[in-house]
Amino acid sequence: MESVLPHDVPSGPPAGLPDPAVLASLANAFFAALPGQSAQAGGVPGVAGTLPLTAPVTSEIGNPAPAGSPLAGPGGTGTGVPGAALPQGHLPGGNLLPSAPTQVLSLGNRAPALAPHAVAQNGLPDSVVTVAPALDPRFGGATLGVPEGHGAQRPSVGGAPLSSASSAASASPASASPFYFVGEAEQARGSHVASPEIVVPGWQEVSGQAFGLPAVDQPLAGQRFPYDRPGASPSVPAGTATSPAGGSHYFLDLSEASRGPAAADDVPHAGLSAHPPFDVNAIRRDFPILQERVNGRQLVWFDNAATTHKPQAVIDRLAYFYAHENSNIHRAAHALAGRATDAYEAARSKVQRFIGAASPEEIVFVRGTTEAINLIAKTWGVKHVGEGDEIIVSHLEHHANIVPWQQLAAQTGAKLRVIPVDDNGQVLLDEYRRLLNDRTRIVSVTQVSNALGTVVPVKEIVELAHRAGAKALVDGAQSVSHMRVDVQALDADFFVFSGHKLFGPTGIGVVYGKRAILEDMPPWQGGGNMIADVTFERTVFQPPPNRFEAGTGNIADAVGLGAAIDYVLRVGIENIARYEHDLLAYATSVLQPVPGVRLIGTARDKASVLSFVLKGYETEEVGQALNEEGIAVRSGHHCAQPILRRFGVEATVRPSLAFYNTCDEVDALVSVVRRLSSRR
Repeated sequence: MESVLPHDVPSGPPAGLPDPAVLASLANAFFAALPGQSAQAGGVPGVAGTLPLTAPVTSEIGNPAPAGSPLAGPGGTGTGVPGAALPQGHLPGGNLLPSAPTQVLSLGNRAPALAPHAVAQNGLPDSVVTVAPALDPRFGGATLGVPEGHGAQRPSVGGAPLSSASSAASASPASASPFYFVGEAEQARGSHVASPEIVVPGWQEVSGQAFGLPAVDQPLAGQRFPYDRPGASPSVPAGTATSPAGGSHYFLDLSEASRGPAAADDVPHAGLSAHPPFDVNAIRRDFPILQERVNGRQLVWFDNAATTHKPQAVIDRLAYFYAHENSNIHRAAHALAGRATDAYEAARSKVQRFIGAASPEEIVFVRGTTEAINLIAKTWGVKHVGEGDEIIVSHLEHHANIVPWQQLAAQTGAKLRVIPVDDNGQVLLDEYRRLLNDRTRIVSVTQVSNALGTVVPVKEIVELAHRAGAKALVDGAQSVSHMRVDVQALDADFFVFSGHKLFGPTGIGVVYGKRAILEDMPPWQGGGNMIADVTFERTVFQPPPNRFEAGTGNIADAVGLGAAIDYVLRVGIENIARYEHDLLAYATSVLQPVPGVRLIGTARDKASVLSFVLKGYETEEVGQALNEEGIAVRSGHHCAQPILRRFGVEATVRPSLAFYNTCDEVDALVSVVRRLSSRR
């Protein structure tokens, strides 16, 4: 290159980062010129003459996109795609989608995204949590004098991971807010449209932008959701929490000093988030499997209702357990038994706090939701349900919440009654009231339908069951990863869910039961760990939860579930719920108009499930066509045949969303469906 920058170029950004003004001017010059011509650089401060478009950008500023740089696109410093637009950044992190080319010459606008706040969560240190050892009859490290591992500590009172005055003082009221962009809310948000019924903070809105991110300035034309109408969104004063949980502060930016000496502990953990309120690209970087390629395409995982993927924090925690803590629990006077027991019981405490149970003794570990419902049916049910009694389920239920009750009814002579649903897939509460009577013993319903996504009004269902003198079980397999659950607020007698649908390992699940009810239930299986004393004449059983955990449990995966809960709490379940709600609204708005598509389940309140059929195609054909593009969906009856038959179908295609999915991925799915639709 003939022209060089003189040595008196004004100093701007820190060393190693190109001056944004220079880069912006270079960009304008590059793209103002036609191929084969020279770009005028006269307007660039400190640059004279012309810049040949074929020459590498060298000189004393260095090459902004050297060969092999992760910041270089396929074409070097551009997208490499003729005529492709080069979007500029709107928000820190906005143009850092790993699977997309990154425009180097817009670095000046995107420079803030390279700051540490965009680092993925599992690369951040956690805060220190110091709690007194619990007096626990299940002997652990406290009894053996073994220091409790950082990752094994139970959550502190109140749910906040802060344990000292210094931690609280780290977010000083006089300095910057611990929330990114809160202080500049009014300037940064711009004007938004929002539904009076659906109140979503401006920075949480999702649009079909090229990078699948929440909109930040103005919604793009033609990409508003069906429920968007003109109107001002509610403003959030600086320094106030947006969480509806009543003051739960997410994304605290704790100083290193407040973390204490234990911050260097090697136990893997999710870490406190330092992201902007929600950064889907940073979330995606926490899930290594999302970089997998299927049929030459990057994986798009829309099978989250079947199982969710695991963040690196969970994978690391499992590896750490097997490398440093692996032992059987409760019954050995050696250090590893103490560590393993502490980690296992800490996971129980994390589950307790996550779902709002009164104590860890109300949490029983099982293999999953199916085993959980079977445990209740075959212990409480066998004891309390007799001939002529009635069991109520809804038409929406998974087979796991139908078959155990059918078996119990056949065994005892009880009757199974079913709450009907309307044409949208919502349960009919008036019909449910008519089913209740003095013979009703238990009502067992899902909180979210795995086949339709319907959110069931379980609080009302539980209350009505209690008025009739019946117990109530809530199946939370499809709800715990999408919404805040508080079992005490629901007043559920039982609540069950699976870890693998909460970004945790497979083979671990949870039964919550009110303590008085659990103490009245006989054990399900017999063996070690669940006994207090055994002779050949009699056996004395342990109190709950040990009574229901015979033999060696799934220790490592319980610990992994605890790590998954840590991760979800650090992202913020309300943040997850808002993002997924808007992503589902967008997906519905673009899939429903496709010719030949029929959505199955259109209740007003839905979680992240879209079931549909496509005219002229078997569901397996649609699933195979999507798989050819690397898109994973479930096609079949979803272990929920009764509800699908209610709508006159035997199977559906079921994309199901999670908080690491994007609008781009939705667009890719809809593109395949449109192509199939046009052929028949």
